[in-house]
Amino acid sequence: MLTLPDLPYAATALDPHISERTLEFHHGKHHATYVTNANNMIKDTPLADASLEDIIAAAAGDADKAGLFNNAAQIWNHTFFWNSLSPSGGGQPGGDLGKRIDADFGSYDKFREAFVTAATTQFGSGWAWLVEDGGKLAVTKTANAATPLTAGQKPLLTIDVWEHAYYLDYQNRRPDFINAYLDNLVNWEFAESNL
Repeated sequence: MLTLPDLPYAATALDPHISERTLEFHHGKHHATYVTNANNMIKDTPLADASLEDIIAAAAGDADKAGLFNNAAQIWNHTFFWNSLSPSGGGQPGGDLGKRIDADFGSYDKFREAFVTAATTQFGSGWAWLVEDGGKLAVTKTANAATPLTAGQKPLLTIDVWEHAYYLDYQNRRPDFINAYLDNLVNWEFAESNL
């Protein structure tokens, strides 16, 4: 049985960049619904006691399990997104991650440009990611519920660019949401711990 994880901070902790109202809907309604849907789909099946990652792997690429994949992957993506945010986040990373970004992108500014472009140009619903791919850091984007887990990449951090992630606070200004994330919320400690 899958459960809805608690947010790693208070629902008010990301104000004014992400409002309590957005988190109430995004976590309390959208994320919760994915958990409910996935549990209904795995009930009384061999996947009933499987880990979330195993459910995603079992459903990936199977047209008959597309609904299960979408809901399970959205549970995973959202949980990862909550941890990619911090009330004391933002700015440039230091440590090994900062050095890796400089080495693999040329500079933090070049990473930021690639990340903003991926997040802004993801048409419709989806995600932008910082991943490790073949030993190098890269920026990628995925549509809908797709996740780097099924592409052989190691996710380090993500931003959710589905409209429900930002519309109550930013309306149609997705770039403003992306910049607020990078300037004030991105959790570089979490990203470095995933290296």
